[in-house]
Amino acid sequence: MRRSEFQRAVEAEFGPRGQVLTIDLVLSDLGNRTAAEALAAGTAPREVWRALCAAADVPQERWYGVGRLDPRER
Repeated sequence: MRRSEFQRAVEAEFGPRGQVLTIDLVLSDLGNRTAAEALAAGTAPREVWRALCAAADVPQERWYGVGRLDPRER
């Protein structure tokens, strides 16, 4: 997962509150850092996405494949 895919996934899953979650929600799976802090520290976007999904109770079937552009849209 690329960082741009992470950002699209957050927007698709959480809508307007997504950016707030990445800044304010402290994730224990990421060493008690926020998603934004973890990304800035070099944590892989996929790992941050999974931790965010787990903390926000996103069903696991929605953890994979989000954020990718349809090949026809590239």
